[in-house]
Amino acid sequence: MFDIDFNLVIEQLQYQSDSPMIFSSGIFLFLFLAFALIYNSLGKADTLRILFVTLFSYYFYYKSSGLFFWLLALVTVCDYFIAKAIGSIGKSGAGKTLVALSLILDLGLLVFFKYTNFLGESICTLLTNWGIHVPSSISGSYLLGVTWQHRNIFLPVGISFFTFQSLSYTIDVYRGNIKPLNRLLDYAFYVSFFPQLVAGPIVRARDFIPQIRRPLLVTDKMFGMGVFLIIAGLFKKSVISDYISVNFVERIFDQPDLYSGLENLLAVYGYSLQIYCDFSGYSDMAIGIALLLGFEFPKNFDSPYKSQSITEFWRRWHISLSSWLKDYLYISLGGNRHGKFRQYVNLLLTMLLGGLWHGASLNFILWGGLHGLFLCIDKVWHSIFPAASPLTYLPSKNAPAPKKNYLIALLGGLITFHLVAACWVLFRAPSFGIAEQVFHQIFFKFEPQIFLQWCTSYKAVALLLLLGYVLHLMPESLSEKTQKLVSRSPLLVKAMLIIALIFLVIQIKSSDVQPFIYFQF
Repeated sequence: MFDIDFNLVIEQLQYQSDSPMIFSSGIFLFLFLAFALIYNSLGKADTLRILFVTLFSYYFYYKSSGLFFWLLALVTVCDYFIAKAIGSIGKSGAGKTLVALSLILDLGLLVFFKYTNFLGESICTLLTNWGIHVPSSISGSYLLGVTWQHRNIFLPVGISFFTFQSLSYTIDVYRGNIKPLNRLLDYAFYVSFFPQLVAGPIVRARDFIPQIRRPLLVTDKMFGMGVFLIIAGLFKKSVISDYISVNFVERIFDQPDLYSGLENLLAVYGYSLQIYCDFSGYSDMAIGIALLLGFEFPKNFDSPYKSQSITEFWRRWHISLSSWLKDYLYISLGGNRHGKFRQYVNLLLTMLLGGLWHGASLNFILWGGLHGLFLCIDKVWHSIFPAASPLTYLPSKNAPAPKKNYLIALLGGLITFHLVAACWVLFRAPSFGIAEQVFHQIFFKFEPQIFLQWCTSYKAVALLLLLGYVLHLMPESLSEKTQKLVSRSPLLVKAMLIIALIFLVIQIKSSDVQPFIYFQF
């Protein structure tokens, strides 16, 4: 009756380097249904349930990065025992040594897998520019004179996320913010929890650990919000982001000099929407899936393109990373405790390293550096003209709420968005030369008269761009009403919405499932 090709089934369950498993793929939806049935049947058997989720999480990571799941296990085991030792000896010299050991382990793995070629090429370029020639007997098999031979190093998916998450745990234990866990299984569950394993959000131990042994409970509100977030995330990723990427943005950024400045500008707007829908879509699905399993994650995006300053943008964009950088890097460097000049230096260093975290490229470093510069300018502007951005900075507890100035809000919003969008060019362009071409076309070959022709040629792209920005900029009150309407609707209505969305995805799909952008980080 059922003609099942078991070889094909086994092949689908194995790691496939050309199609890593993501939330929007059919194989994940199939496996998650089976996973959910077993998960809910375990009920009050906490340890068995935690073990089951941990094993599934490791399988999920295997489907994303193959046999490199051993890295996840190595980081987990080492940081667990390092934190246990730190908890025993406290803030002593030995405690600092153990924190340093955790830093060396986590950041060492990250540097090796992500930055070996970049650092090697950069060092060789510097040596060449300085006229220094290294004998081959000293340089070994990888450095020939001052030429770096590229090494084919696989970048495990999500290594930047789970190393940062594990590192924050050991630092928090050292600072006395949390106590070390007594069960290795619980820590493995925390580090590997599959909804946020490969692309965040970076969940703090103090937020997640208290939920691990909590009795399994998924309230109607949690279930409804979880379904809404999964629907919203799938729509953002598979309908808006993937379509405008494949059908427009990729074409422009591949050869920007073949298109007018107007088309390049629209591609910049398109990529700004694409990366937001892609990454916030993943975060929505991760938070939604966690809610269906009884776990609550903090919000990771808060309508960032509504921001009226760069400072506000970084309070709304990738909140888990920006708060991580603030708490573990910016504050560790001294924060704003040593005067204005030192504060600006710390901001620049934090954003430069934040840019480098995103990728081993000068483009990413420049992207981070520009954001650091804009943050410094924003701080200076506010200190000189505090009334010029009344909607951006929160007043002190005893101060009256500032009067809204809608003209300043509008100008601040437009300037902030275009600064962010311009920086996204560096983020998206495969090389600095391509980024230069994009800007050259925009400033010197704009050709605004072809706009109507573009709208006719790219009807679906234009409609999705308009829809995406309208939904993103809609008033918060209307957004909350929509969430409540969907989350409180009957189960049958939710099921029909999911089916309709899947049907829509199938109809507009023009290529294979696109990996999430932040998988490369």
